[in-house]
Parts: sequence; C-alpha cells; structure tokens
Amino acid sequence: GPRGVMRRFLLLYATQKGQAKAIAEEICEKAFAHGFSADLHCISESDKYDLKTETAPLVVVVSTTGTGDPPDTARKFVKEIQDKALPIDFFAHLRYGLLGLGDSEYTYFCNGGKIIDKRLQELGAQHFYDTGHADDCVGLELVVEPWINGLWAALTKHFMSSREKERNEALKMASNASQRMEPVKPELLYIESQVELLRLDDPGRKDSEVQEQNAVNRDQSSAPTAESQSSLTHSIPPLSQASLSIPALPPEYLQVHLQESNINLSRVLLCCCLLHYNRDFSYQPGDAFNVICPNSDSEVQNLLERLQLTDRREYCVLLKIKADTKKKGAALPQHIPEGRSLQFILTWCLEIRAVPKKALLRALVDYTSDGIEKRRLQELCSRQGAADYSRFVRDAHASVLDLLLAFPSCQPPLSLLLEHLPKLQPRPYSCASSNLSHPGKLHFIFNIVEFLSNTTVEVLRKGVCTGWLAMVVAPILHPNTRVSPAEDGKAPAPEISICPRTTNFFHLPSDPSAPIIMVGPGTGIAPFIGFLQHREKLQEQHPEGHFGATWLFFGCRHKDRDYLFREELRHFHKRGILTHLKVSFSRDAPVGEEAAPVKYVQDNIQLHSEQVARVLLNESGYIYVCGDAKNMAKDVNDTLVEIISKQAGVEKLEAMKRLATLKEEKRYLQDIWS
Repeated sequence: GPRGVMRRFLLLYATQKGQAKAIAEEICEKAFAHGFSADLHCISESDKYDLKTETAPLVVVVSTTGTGDPPDTARKFVKEIQDKALPIDFFAHLRYGLLGLGDSEYTYFCNGGKIIDKRLQELGAQHFYDTGHADDCVGLELVVEPWINGLWAALTKHFMSSREKERNEALKMASNASQRMEPVKPELLYIESQVELLRLDDPGRKDSEVQEQNAVNRDQSSAPTAESQSSLTHSIPPLSQASLSIPALPPEYLQVHLQESNINLSRVLLCCCLLHYNRDFSYQPGDAFNVICPNSDSEVQNLLERLQLTDRREYCVLLKIKADTKKKGAALPQHIPEGRSLQFILTWCLEIRAVPKKALLRALVDYTSDGIEKRRLQELCSRQGAADYSRFVRDAHASVLDLLLAFPSCQPPLSLLLEHLPKLQPRPYSCASSNLSHPGKLHFIFNIVEFLSNTTVEVLRKGVCTGWLAMVVAPILHPNTRVSPAEDGKAPAPEISICPRTTNFFHLPSDPSAPIIMVGPGTGIAPFIGFLQHREKLQEQHPEGHFGATWLFFGCRHKDRDYLFREELRHFHKRGILTHLKVSFSRDAPVGEEAAPVKYVQDNIQLHSEQVARVLLNESGYIYVCGDAKNMAKDVNDTLVEIISKQAGVEKLEAMKRLATLKEEKRYLQDIWS
C-alpha cells in the first residue's frame, strides 16, 4: 500500500461469554502502538468483511463452548466454510494466525478453534504465525500473553515478505508455484518483539493518552482529504452506498420558553454557589473531593452563536413537558434549575463537551436541510457506520459544537440540546495535604492536559476543569498580567467550590507499625504527600512509637521538568519519614549518580521484588496505587502478579488469587482514574 498508511490486518473473534472478545479488543488496542491497525469484527458480522477477497492477514480468536463446539456466534461462519462444494484453493490467498481458547477439563479442548483452523487449511489458507491454544484450567493468560507479544514480529515479517512477493506474485500465480511461507514460532518471537520495543525509543505508550490521541489526529489530518479519505463529514464506499439501519427517533419531550429578565441572575447565583460550599470540611490524607467547575467561556459563547441565541443569553429558561409527547414517563431534567439564565445553564449545568450519543445524532438528522449532510449524520448513527462513529466522533472527542460546526445546515432547537446533553459532572481530585500539618487548608495538584481536537479545525483543547483552574490561578502565578486595567493591588484569592466525596478507603493503616508501599507516578503522588505529612506529625507527637517502613515509587518523564514535590520528598527521606524513595524518569537518558536505571514505576517495583513481596506476604503490609487506570495501574497489577508468583513460588493463577485477597482485606488499595 502507499507509504505512511498503517499496516492493516483483519481481526475476527468468536465469543461465547465475552472472553474472546475481550482478548481481541486487547489485540486491537495494542496494535496501534506497534504500527498496525486492526479491523475488528465479530465473526458473525459477515456483512463487514469478506475472506474471499481479503488481501490483509487475518487474526482469529475463537473460544469453545462446553460441548466442544465453536461459539454460537460462529455457527453460520463454520457452516459456510464446511460447504463441500468449495474448491480446495478457495482460501489459497489467505494468510492467518489463530488463537484458540478452551479448558482442558473438558474433553474437546480448544475444539472451536481447531475446527476452524483445520478447515481453513483444507481450503488452502496458510499460517503466517503458529496457532496458540490457551487453557482456562491453568489460566488463559499463560498462553495468550506470549502469543499476543509474538504476533507483532510475525505480522512485521509477513508484511515485509509480502512486499517482496508482490512483484513475482502475478507470475507465480500463473505457474501456481506459490511457495509456502514458514510460519513463525511464538516462543522465540517473544524475545524478538521485546527487543523491537526497546529500539522504538519509548513510543510514549505508558505516557498520557494525549500523545496517542495527537498522533492519531495528526495521521488523520495530514492524510490528503481526497475522495478516497473518509472524515467526520465525508464517507467512502462501501458505507456511502450501503442501506442503513438507523435507530428510532428519540421522542421530544421538552418545551422551552426564553423569557427576558431584568437582572443579571447568573452572577448573583454564582456567588451563592461558591459561598455555599466554602466552609471548612475535615478530611483525612487520601480522601478525595469534587471540584465544581464551569465550561469554558469561549466554548459557551461559540455554542450560543451557532444556535443564534447570543442576544438572548441572559434570558430566563422556562421548561415544561410537551403536552403531546410520546416519551413514557417524561420528566424535567433534574440538573437544569428553574429560572436561571441560558448562559448560566450552558456554563454550569450541562456537559457541553460530552461526546454526542447516537440518539442525539439521530435527532439532529431531522433538523438538517442539506441532503449530503443529512445522509452523513444518518451513517454516523447507523449500525453500518459504527466504525466511523468510533473513529470520528467518540475517539476524536467530538462535542455537539464540533458537530454543529461540521454540519452547517443543521439547525436544532435549544430544547433538543437540553434533552440530550448530560449533567456537567464535578471533577474528583485527591487531597495532597494533611490536616495535622496544614490545619484548615487543603492542597491538591492538577495537570493541565491539552489535547488536539481535530474534527473540523485543529484546536488545542484543555480539560474542562484543569483549563478553568489554570485560568483561575493565573493571576497568582503571573501577578503582572492585569486582568483589566481598572484592577489595582494584588489579585484576590480565587474561590473554588468543592464538595466532599462519599466514603473512601484510601487511608493510612490504623496501625502505624504496618509497612506501606505507595505507587504514584505524575499527579498520582498527591495523596502520598498527605500521607507523609501526616506521618511526620504523628512521629513528632509519639517519638517512642513504632512506625513501619514506608516505600514510595514515583515516576515522571523528566527529572528537571516534572519531578513534583522534589524538595518535600527529599526532606521526608532525610528525616526517615520516608524509608525508601524510588524514582524513575521515562524520558531522560541516565546520567550521574542519581540516574534511575529504569523507566517506569513498575520497573522499579520489579527491581525490588523481594522486599515488595516480603511486605505484602509476610509483614501484613499495605500497597497503595494512585494514578492512571488504563496503563499504569494495569501494568503495576501485572508486575505484582509476576512478583508474587516468583517470590512465593506459585502459579500465576494462585498469585492472582492472593492479590484479590489483599484487595478484599483492603490492603491493596487503588485510587485510579481513566
């Protein structure tokens, strides 16, 4: 294919209880980091793929039912390939790798995969990668993980040799001398693929999603928007010619009346809001709280302009249920208060950044006058357009404003947005201080996240809450930049409204002699600063007390740029409040004495596996993990499984059970976010 296009493979799963689907989705997610793109489908969705004409390599994940048959979802597929009339070279063009799931306690182990594997071979298909058989009896992951790890090198080899082959293919087909490609063995590959990863110079996989998102967006934006490219507003065959199954139109149920009001209500009410929550609330280190934040002013203004309601933004919004609505049990939305201005509601009550659900897209169709735009909106909410919806709406973090700007002929009434937009949620943060050392004060940290949104024009967006917080604290951080020339003197302390979160278990052990391990890369360090401040005060108050060892595994990208709380941590370490401080920097080249030989927190945990295992298994210790759920927390969990398995000399499955027990005993605690 053309240069720069990601190497594509077809990924099919046949699942009974969701296991094969989950594994296929994992392969699909990992493919991106390895420079591949997977077309993922359930094997039953025969309208989405065609093996007769498929030129890309095929990867299949197949589970087995209790009776040893392929899953119900694969019945139709198996019946079609079992057809006796098919010629023996029917799949001669196909190269595939198959992963079968089963349970050796049943007679027909992995039979679902074996049936499909055998029949594909009979019809001339060839392996580009050896078949894996995973056994639920001992733990699927024992085969699944090495098999997935080996897949990338096998695919790479396949694409390299198929490029060389392309030239001779025509001649070879004629003389039917197509040589069989040696399938690659998974075991050896495991090591090759690891080496390849290290050479890739940290693809940033473990770092923020932003990088990945930006890369995806850049790929989409730098691609030529020729007729051959699909985009948010443009589709290509087969979708553009498909007949669509579109969801039913959600019934409308709100009647909106905008009433002119004389006083500027929103300003007055906002102050009450702030004061209402601004009383002291007691907290423990490790607690979290919610920050009540508004939407960005400019986004609210842009939305008002697009809806042609700028001149009525101070009008009061009055809502009633439509008299003739078809919606059963229609009720006024709880999160839209009575008698507030339109501006107030769009700023403080509705999540205008929310990714529009298909029901909203479906509702917009009926307010779109241009035929091409109407058809595209229908595609995006249809079953056939699911992949386009994922790519251009969900994964691109499109908002309702992005859609309205992309489809200019769409003119929805305000009522439609009030019916469909969810409540603006407060954002949770961890307390990064202790009441003992900072009575009456509460510290917390936030990262300003920026991501490229590239739906219509490229804009750099900040997170809803962090963007607002950054603006609120700007006058303190940069006191010289005046907000308005009339203001003199120091900037007033910003007011931020918060409310406590419901009960939380992320607290220090009640027995201070229990050892603790804290894992918190990036802003995940927050609760642990509170822990250590608290511990320092306790140790001052009880100099004779017995205090357990404390470990902290912290990680960030660059030592000089984002090593948060560096001085505090050194202070705690020097005073012995923090017994072991282990820091890793994922983007720095090692230099000098303090150089961390490892990249990520889990690598550092691995380095100290004996002590970590001893704390958790023999010393009734606690482990706390705070930060990003998708990558870090999962990697730390996998590392802990490995460590327990190795240090306690038990099977992986048994190690997983022991971790589960630690969770039940509230000795393995996570404060993680996606």
